Amino acid sequence: MFRYIIKRLLYIIPVLLIMSFLIFGMVNLIPGDPAQIMLGQHVTEEALEAARERMGLNDPFMIRYGRFLTDIVQLDFGESLISKRPVTTVLSEKLPATIELTTFAMIYALIVGGLAGVISAWKQNTIFDYISITIALFGISMPIYWLGFMLILFFAVFLNILPTAGRLAAEIDPSVLKTNFFLIESLITGKWEIFRSAVKHIILPGIALGTIPMAIIARMTRSSLLDVLRQDYMRTARAKGLKFRDVFIHAIKNAAIPITTVFGMQFGRLMAGAVLTETVFAWPGMGKWLLDGILQRDFPVVIGATLTVAFLFVIVNLLTDLTYSLLDPRIKY
Repeated sequence: MFRYIIKRLLYIIPVLLIMSFLIFGMVNLIPGDPAQIMLGQHVTEEALEAARERMGLNDPFMIRYGRFLTDIVQLDFGESLISKRPVTTVLSEKLPATIELTTFAMIYALIVGGLAGVISAWKQNTIFDYISITIALFGISMPIYWLGFMLILFFAVFLNILPTAGRLAAEIDPSVLKTNFFLIESLITGKWEIFRSAVKHIILPGIALGTIPMAIIARMTRSSLLDVLRQDYMRTARAKGLKFRDVFIHAIKNAAIPITTVFGMQFGRLMAGAVLTETVFAWPGMGKWLLDGILQRDFPVVIGATLTVAFLFVIVNLLTDLTYSLLDPRIKY
């Protein structure tokens, strides 16, 4: 397996090279002049041309791409044209927020969706099965922004038990934490006031973000379990006198591979697809930051955020593949 891991890690290099070329090329096709954005509208043509020359915008495309690759190797994504802050610094603030939100959403999706799928398969063609299928269909069809507003309206406005936006309460100073992983660090260090506030703030966006993956996992769990239960070796186990409960538990283990695949794909997708959720709940993560960068033509932000998401997606796929051998010892690399 170690050789396989090294081989897959080496495959990441050409993937990221291709991604960097495509992203750099597409960003350069976006209408807008970085020098104009940086200096503003009221600037002389001489100052604008001097800025283009200083930023290397007048150089040929491949020369600019070569400089870009050199900076990327050094983890230097440049400086934001709008905030004038290094993209790497802002990325270190935004990425933990997105990772915590995505992880919470996928844990919720796996627990609720997995249980719904198991109950649906256990009680096939009963009222429990029909309710689970209906909820899964409703979850897949529901727009995230609508669900987000409904959650805010019910839990924050009517019941007033959960906050509507942000990661922490306004009276809490996040500078007491050493990292931007508020939820994880406060749990480890025992800062319970911060932990309780972080949990309250992540519940609503986590549920909104995890609803669609929850529905997909529920349907996949049900279909995978029913497919395994129809196999000949399952019928043989029942014919030998094993209880349905014992056979069903064995079926869950055999149905875990496709469920793991769906989980990994959804996890990677949410790392890049939390834009609507982060916008509705004012969550200071990468999705909203990337959207603002696109709308403001902030090219360094767009490139840095997109490449980071691509790298995380590849890593999630690698971890998903490695999980297969843990679930099924028959799988060898």
